[in-house]
Amino acid sequence: METRSFWEASETVPLAARVRPRNFAEFVGQEHLVGEGRVLRKCIDADQLPSMILWGPPGSGKTTLAYIMANALKAHFRPISAVSAGVADLRQIIDEAEKRLRFSQQRTILFIDEIHRFNKAQQDAVLPYVEKGVVTLIGATTENPSFEVISPLLSRCRVFTLKPLNEIEMRLIIKRALEDEERGLGKLKVEVDEKTLRHLITISNGDARIALNALEMATWATLPDEEGRRCLTLTTIEEALQHRALLYDKTGDQHYDLISALHKSLRGSDPDAALYWLGRMLEAGEDPLYIARRLVRFASEDVGMADPQALVIAVAAQQAVHFVGMPEGNLALAEAVTYLAAAPKSNSVYKAYSQVQEDVARSLNEPVPLHLRNPVTPLMSQLGYGKGYKYAHDYPEHFVEQKYLPSSVANRRYYFPGDQGYEKEVSARLKSWWGNKKGKPSGLPPS
Repeated sequence: METRSFWEASETVPLAARVRPRNFAEFVGQEHLVGEGRVLRKCIDADQLPSMILWGPPGSGKTTLAYIMANALKAHFRPISAVSAGVADLRQIIDEAEKRLRFSQQRTILFIDEIHRFNKAQQDAVLPYVEKGVVTLIGATTENPSFEVISPLLSRCRVFTLKPLNEIEMRLIIKRALEDEERGLGKLKVEVDEKTLRHLITISNGDARIALNALEMATWATLPDEEGRRCLTLTTIEEALQHRALLYDKTGDQHYDLISALHKSLRGSDPDAALYWLGRMLEAGEDPLYIARRLVRFASEDVGMADPQALVIAVAAQQAVHFVGMPEGNLALAEAVTYLAAAPKSNSVYKAYSQVQEDVARSLNEPVPLHLRNPVTPLMSQLGYGKGYKYAHDYPEHFVEQKYLPSSVANRRYYFPGDQGYEKEVSARLKSWWGNKKGKPSGLPPS
């Protein structure tokens, strides 16, 4: 496929493809990479383009940028999609690239769209030819390359991060498409008022392709008036999109970024932010039971003994979602999120168990002390099982001090009660029984 064919326009080609920028002068956005004096522009001006991974959200210009760079360097551009291409396709492209380099000295840029969908074997097949310079690889991905691209290949590529297009950039792209009479909608006399334009920009979420596709569909759905003008309305734009295009991938970075934002908002006791991030996930189609599981974890990890009821609420929300399904279950999750955000916080149980895990891993697995063992047979009694055990209910307040840990960790403390919510009562109770051996005075850090 020759590079120039990328810009051939016809009425059957979608608007987003017809108005695709042909050079850096037409390219909108990513100034931090391709602006005058920036790193990629310098590489192209020096005729030295490294293999690279372009990482960014949909519609931010990854594919277009790859074509422009190839065209600027007069390189042979060979695009493939990781969804449909296999190792055999790669080998054929590599073979052609070697011949082209040998006989015409022309470089080949291998563009792999959605490179995160390539498995390890496919990525391994490209590796030696990238290393030898037979092809210059440009991979495009919406996923974090650190997780999706094998380390040997990643080490031979530069990773460039593309940003979502902002409102000014989206406005410029739409304006050009409306005015361009050769490749755009200029001949159709399309008019868009400010309110409708702002709505189109907002619902497109920085994705130029979505905006242009919606603009084209709305244009053809609008009949011209007596003067031949097509005046697009808010309703027409909404009908063209059907729903807001939320940027979200349930297995990618957005998945982890949003659940992280939810968790940190809950920990920060901000119910408004927590509800917002919950809504972002649910409205984009996240599995509600995944969110419920995370809330159960949060209730134990970050609220803990400061409000033991939090765990009950979180589990109840999970059961409600499982029982009534969606969308009715969203309110149960919203209630749980609000409760958890407003609850007092303590990570004392989390810290205690983390320390236990370390000790179990590092220390000897000593036998249970004899006095804590049940003497279920006469032989066990003869061996001292249960000897000296003090039955707590026989003592005042149903408490008696005795040792419950094996000797190697006999003096270890794991649980240090906090001073928030219900845990204040727990701290006072433990102190009344154990003194400073177990009950932590308020504000005292762990020993």
